[in-house]
Amino acid sequence: MAIDATPAPNERSEHVVLLASPGAGHVLPVAELAWRIVEHGGFTATIVTYTNFSSAEHSSTLSSLPPSVSTAVLPEVAIDDLPADAHIETRIFTVVRRALPYLRDLLRSLLGSPTGVAVFVADLLGPRALAVAAELGIPRYVFFTSNLMCLSSLLYTPELDRTTACEFRDLPEPIILPGCVPLHGSELVDPLQDRANPVYPLIIELGLDYLRADGFLVNTFDAMEHETMVAFKELSDKGVYPPAYAVGPFVRSCSGEVANDACTRWLNDQPDGSVLYVCLGSGGTLSSTQTAELAAGLEASGQRFLWVVRSPSDKDNSASYFGTSDHGDADDPLSYLPEGFLERTKRSGLAVPMWAPQVEILNHRAIGGFVSHCGWNSTLEAVAAGVPMVAWPLYAEQRMNAAMLSSRVGIALRPSNTREEDGVVPRDEVAAVARELVSGEKGAAARRKARELREAAAEATQAPGGPSREAFEAVVAGAWKKAAAARGRADEPDRGTATTAA
Repeated sequence: MAIDATPAPNERSEHVVLLASPGAGHVLPVAELAWRIVEHGGFTATIVTYTNFSSAEHSSTLSSLPPSVSTAVLPEVAIDDLPADAHIETRIFTVVRRALPYLRDLLRSLLGSPTGVAVFVADLLGPRALAVAAELGIPRYVFFTSNLMCLSSLLYTPELDRTTACEFRDLPEPIILPGCVPLHGSELVDPLQDRANPVYPLIIELGLDYLRADGFLVNTFDAMEHETMVAFKELSDKGVYPPAYAVGPFVRSCSGEVANDACTRWLNDQPDGSVLYVCLGSGGTLSSTQTAELAAGLEASGQRFLWVVRSPSDKDNSASYFGTSDHGDADDPLSYLPEGFLERTKRSGLAVPMWAPQVEILNHRAIGGFVSHCGWNSTLEAVAAGVPMVAWPLYAEQRMNAAMLSSRVGIALRPSNTREEDGVVPRDEVAAVARELVSGEKGAAARRKARELREAAAEATQAPGGPSREAFEAVVAGAWKKAAAARGRADEPDRGTATTAA
């Protein structure tokens, strides 16, 4: 078995192994968690990734980690037997399952090495691997890179599956989860929306696999989900679920390396709080019709904008996740914009293909709002920057996030009108919500709330006694240190027996 691993130079028994699912939205927060674990002191870490779906972005992220974080790459597994239209989650779960023998071999080798393994951490799409850790007697946790409401919903889906027969989107009443906003069935995670799809039972099993964990580290914080945290603790205290520790937000810092980036230079020339940043994530993809309507709406709004454009797909709204859009990444996404759009908007807008330095953009003084797919990483980056949002969910748990951000958290506006025949947000609605976010009363209220959350997020992780900081201490300095010490004692030779034998 060919495993590409770079060992950490400081070998010690307090060693944590973290498994990151494929996709930038999983690898980046796991890398941030590993950084914080070793920064805390007394631990080394290994991040395990997959050859399947790996990218240059992953390699760049991992190469920037400190020497006390090593990496291991599990060999590629075949998934060419899956249908071409298989869900993203089906592909990921298949890779996770088929790579389990390689993961078992890796963990066994680490257990037999001087580093040992004190704790195993799987991210939110890898809990099937917890069974391997349990088999080897390793304490096991889940790093849930989305929010606690999403975790609560996934833990509840086996019961919901057992007690209902219709499609969830057809449920007549909202789903009430303890401490959470009421959710319509259509707002549950995307793979649950079709019981006949092969991904559906995999999501039900996911909810059961989570119960193998000794605890959850959740990328959220008290001010964001206070009611949900209180309710979840009541359930975990009763033994219904493992305990959850809100340790977020995990957000990348501004690198300072993009001062001469074209986006930054353009933003430097714009008034404070005047620009609407439009980016639907690394995987989000609009249809050709929606791309045209979004462009027309931005133009009609009269608002300044910075738009990260991806080639459209009329088949899959997550087509960019693994670079599988209809047109391929080799095409110029800007060529799919309406004729003359770039020329007509050149004084008020900037369209860039594929990628932009999002953290730096959101923290720029010129940004007044963010049109987002509501992926949780992007949401937390907006919160950390104090930027209000227009919620434009596309796939995964994003509709659920949009419901929470708009109805409870109060930092997001939502388009109020979509066409029934094709689900497209028309240009006049795009223009209306863009104007409202940047210069309207509802936008001002969302901006005030976003700024309050920015302060709360910083306090949660940075201030002495901050709730996320204390939760992290409780896990790493508490539970994990105890697990490492116990394993160290178990691995020590029986000195009395050895002396007698001598």
